[in-house]
Amino acid sequence: MATHIIRIVALFFGLHFAAGFQFHLPTSPSHLHSFSALSAANDYNDDFSLDRRSAIATTGAAVLTSLSIADPANVASNRPRSKKSNPIIPTWQFDGGVEFPILALNTAGLSTEETARAIEYAQNEGINHIDFHPGKENAGVAKFMKENNVDRDSLFLNTKIRKPVPGTSPEDAAKLARDQIEEDLQLLGVKYVDMLMLRDTPDPKNIQAQWKVLEEALAAGKTRSVGIINYCPSGLETLMETAQVVPALNYIMCHVGMGPDIQGLRTKNEKYGIRTFAYGQTGEPEPREALLNDPILKRIGEAHQKSTEEVALRWVLQNDMAASLRPSGNFGRCEGQECQVGLSRQVSCLEWELSQDEMAELNAIKYDDASPTPFSAYCPGSLVLKEGKWVPRG
Repeated sequence: MATHIIRIVALFFGLHFAAGFQFHLPTSPSHLHSFSALSAANDYNDDFSLDRRSAIATTGAAVLTSLSIADPANVASNRPRSKKSNPIIPTWQFDGGVEFPILALNTAGLSTEETARAIEYAQNEGINHIDFHPGKENAGVAKFMKENNVDRDSLFLNTKIRKPVPGTSPEDAAKLARDQIEEDLQLLGVKYVDMLMLRDTPDPKNIQAQWKVLEEALAAGKTRSVGIINYCPSGLETLMETAQVVPALNYIMCHVGMGPDIQGLRTKNEKYGIRTFAYGQTGEPEPREALLNDPILKRIGEAHQKSTEEVALRWVLQNDMAASLRPSGNFGRCEGQECQVGLSRQVSCLEWELSQDEMAELNAIKYDDASPTPFSAYCPGSLVLKEGKWVPRG
């Protein structure tokens, strides 16, 4: 009865609860690049944070009752863990001695205050990898560091270059990237970030011009590594035509139903020695109802006493991908215990594993309409925000 009351109240307020998640220590050897390397991250336009949040709110109610983070029948598992019990988050090693934590806090769409709050909660769970965007999220990182007198080396700062608007010349695109790097470092109050990542653009010359700026930043010590976000094969090939530094990571969406090769994109990445950093383990720009209610995920979750969301994240990481974690199922928000518990249960992904048979079942699930680059500027299956809703680009 209590569970039903909570769900009714949640529906009334338009909330949906995040679920717990879990993971497996990667067993394949680290990919060491012959060039300097890095990571990649979500490709949301920063100017759309409020629209993105409102768009998610209008569709989130459809999947609310499938999410299971706050079941009072299991109160003990819904408490944030103590620091003493935090598992050690594994890392990948890239050129230059860069240690890349495979679990990151994804601050996409959070306000300045919520970003700072989410970082505090993440640190309590042992997460020091912060995956953020320019604008309010950048300000939230700066706020947290200043107010808590944070040692720079205690955080792994992972940020992104804004897309140039269509029609921008390569020279101007390069200047925009160069200026943003200086501005972001100044706003953060640091001399370098750990990752600097490039979004795609329909203009091949702009991709190449901006990538050169990231290579310059790497050489100048303004970033320790470089990567790409939402690059489909055509963008990846364009970048590699002139690249002197190979991206360490391609940051793309991956969830059950896309297959472990992510519709062939992972093979394209690995052709160049690029690893896969995943967002959207339950879907984007909101949780995918078909995945949350998939009978196979539900059955496997029940066998392990885990939620479908936990099984979904575990599948991603057990397929040897890193993951950026939304702090709660209420995308674009971080509020109170929902946010704390969401992160806590996701970090517990390090403490259990799926069997080979279960992995085979999950690998075989297929959703034909899922794109690994939904927030690309031009790739097939990408989305565009119109009147507060994400719709297919066309």
